[in-house]
Amino acid sequence: MARELWLEKWLTIGPDSSLATITQSSNLRTQAPPLSHVRPKLGDRSGMLAKPSSRTRLCVMVVLMMMLYELPFTNKADSTFLGAQASLVGIRDAGKHTIKRDNSPTDVCNRWSHQSAVVNGTLYLYGGHAISSPGQTDDTWNNNFLSLPLTEGWDISAPKLTGFPQPSGPPAVSNGYLWNSYNSLYLYGGEVSDSPEKTPDPYSLWEYDIESSSWSQHKNPKTSAGNNSDGGNQPVHQAAEGAGISVPALGKGWYFGGHLDHYTTPGWSLQVTRQYLKSLVEFTFPGYSNDGVESLSGGKTAGDDGIWRNITAGGVQDTASFPNRADGVLLYVPGYGQNGILLSLAGGTNVSFTQMNIIDVYDIADSTWYKQTTSGKYPSLRVNPCAVAASAPDGSSTNVYLYGGQNLIPYGEQIQYDDMWILTIPSFTWIEVNTTGQSVPPARVGHTCNMWDGQIVVIGGYTGANLSCDSGFYVFSASDLTWVNQFTALNGGNTQNQQVAQQDDPSGLSGSYGYQVPDAVQSVIGGHASGGATITAPAQSATQGPLATGKPITFTVTGANGAVTTETGTSLVNGSSSFNNSHGPNVGAIVAGVVAGCFAVLAAYLGFCAWVYRRQLALYKNHVAASQRASTGGPSNPNEKAAFLTSEGSSDRRATNGSSGPGYSVYSNIPPSPGVHPPTGGNSTANSSSEDLMRGVEPSFVGVLLNPRRSLRVINRD
Repeated sequence: MARELWLEKWLTIGPDSSLATITQSSNLRTQAPPLSHVRPKLGDRSGMLAKPSSRTRLCVMVVLMMMLYELPFTNKADSTFLGAQASLVGIRDAGKHTIKRDNSPTDVCNRWSHQSAVVNGTLYLYGGHAISSPGQTDDTWNNNFLSLPLTEGWDISAPKLTGFPQPSGPPAVSNGYLWNSYNSLYLYGGEVSDSPEKTPDPYSLWEYDIESSSWSQHKNPKTSAGNNSDGGNQPVHQAAEGAGISVPALGKGWYFGGHLDHYTTPGWSLQVTRQYLKSLVEFTFPGYSNDGVESLSGGKTAGDDGIWRNITAGGVQDTASFPNRADGVLLYVPGYGQNGILLSLAGGTNVSFTQMNIIDVYDIADSTWYKQTTSGKYPSLRVNPCAVAASAPDGSSTNVYLYGGQNLIPYGEQIQYDDMWILTIPSFTWIEVNTTGQSVPPARVGHTCNMWDGQIVVIGGYTGANLSCDSGFYVFSASDLTWVNQFTALNGGNTQNQQVAQQDDPSGLSGSYGYQVPDAVQSVIGGHASGGATITAPAQSATQGPLATGKPITFTVTGANGAVTTETGTSLVNGSSSFNNSHGPNVGAIVAGVVAGCFAVLAAYLGFCAWVYRRQLALYKNHVAASQRASTGGPSNPNEKAAFLTSEGSSDRRATNGSSGPGYSVYSNIPPSPGVHPPTGGNSTANSSSEDLMRGVEPSFVGVLLNPRRSLRVINRD
């Protein structure tokens, strides 16, 4: 249409008009009069223009061809027009191209349900909801695209946001996820606007190449067959409100649970209710391998479109104890298996919610789900919190921070939370963070958390109807457990922001550089700020899966003077123990062994004393019985022992050969039998013990503990 309009204007204005005039005229489509008003009427030769020469026509056509070649109609990947390339976010290999758009606004009243990711020290934000003034209820969905530097400091009242041009290709969605590799972002899932109501397009994965600042579209993705997954060749659906996580070192991203409805799926019937999910969608980034996918067996790598797998039957996943859920969080913890584990926390449906006293644990290498019980007071029911994980400097513990969220019970009376919790791994113990007296941000839901330099950057979140606008940027020191007023960029660290001791291992958690284990965590798992946790297994023992057989990946941490400050073992990989930069003794293991040995010796001694006491007590009772028979002259009767042990004054009378005998107190002092004298000679302690028996003094367990040799000699002499 633009090409025909351009030629039409040229024929109307004439060959002598300048290019600027032609450009200006062609850009005023809505203001231009109808062509019939401009063209001369038939038969009226006074208004006709002179016919341009052949040379003029040829020159103009050459200019037009050159300019049209650069226009978006030609599907040229590197699209430019009149120098606009510098401010254009392009789309490559998509069959269509963006046009210049307005920059994304950096100053909004509030934002929530957006997608975020951190790559090489830059935090990216995409889409979600945003309002420009209090009380705005519609037209909140957007495809705003922004960045925030984490390699330089900024105050929470003035974050250094940069607004990119709003792309015309990727949709305006909320509650999806932004996966990231080392050089790309991948927008998965999300739901489209319900006010005004929009219809979703057939799902495509949108990729943003960071180096070229361009978006590309991967249309009609389908699943591949693999371990514990569907049979493959199934369309990938666009779920929303699920939990996502990226692990660039493994070249994978996951999306767990969520829901499908008419705001996520084209053609969805309004007669069909929302469908909640418990499937785990896995996306293998281009260029990476995946042993769990059949088509990538033998070390093959994924092509330009990546590889999808829909895991639906992994362990407890297909049982009734594994409920469908949305609005939860997903965390990655290295170690405990060949490729680490994923943890699922919080979430629920419109009728049920997930308790956090039992955690669903996914073994990445085996594509299998397990359950693990936690200890300690745990967070209340909630949906849409945010969570990040930080690694101790030596890797002996991974601490998961969970912040905020919302309780939907009872219906219509939602409550937002402002509390912070820590789930320390491998102990699997919950710790509530005490923030009393701090400047705690307003309670919120639908916010995002990202970890960098040991600090948690909280962005956005719905804060309820009582707060007009919210600054939307907050920072929490994960080491000091305090809310602070600014983000502090640390010197040093690699591009993945790993702990110093972990920088040679790609599995080291990103964002943990500078993190120290807080005192509140040390008091539960032992150790010190650099790690050295003494609790190295779940407090509630694991019965199966990687937590029952594996260990964390641990590292040697050295001080400024080169001295080793912490030393622990390493994880089990493929069933065998390996050691990572480990030199010198394991002090923690030595101390634990000594303590265990002391308890074993004490237990053996107590057992021995109990045996001696029982033997000596039996001798005492036999002597008492003999004394009683001697004093009464009665016959020997095995039931007399029972009669003797009956409490004095009791109404209970035990039958003895059809007759009743008197009751005696256990503590009665029975005189020695006539004619029976204490033995002479031998060891004095043995003699005195024998005399005690003859005097009717009952032996005590404490006496045996204090002098077991004396009691043992009595037994041997008897």
